[in-house]
Amino acid sequence: MKKRVKTYTISAVAELYDIHPQTLRLYEREGLLEPSRSIGNTRLYEDSDLERLEVILSLTRELGVNLAGVEIILNMRAKMSQMQREFEQFFDYLKTHASEFSRQSEAFTSSEALIPISRFRVTRVRQHGTDEN
Repeated sequence: MKKRVKTYTISAVAELYDIHPQTLRLYEREGLLEPSRSIGNTRLYEDSDLERLEVILSLTRELGVNLAGVEIILNMRAKMSQMQREFEQFFDYLKTHASEFSRQSEAFTSSEALIPISRFRVTRVRQHGTDEN
């Protein structure tokens, strides 16, 4: 059974957030909101659209951010969310394969390293007659 998604018309959203429907159309033209459309081409806003609208309104009303700034902030938030998801996937991968990594590192010897590993401390030696400032 398909789950029904609750939707709101442009007039309902405008009334709910005390904004003019033209403002919502402007946000759509600017690419800030992307409501779905009904078969009759009526804009339908879902809860995720309303959450995004709340961020837009918070940025514009409370912080005085212009629409270009809002677009940049929303894009950065989307990229950060994507990076967070990728990090979580990578972390999950590491957790599930940790035992393999530890077995490989135990079998690995320093003689097999691409760069030889030295247990001695490396110190810089100043050559006589060089000017190091």
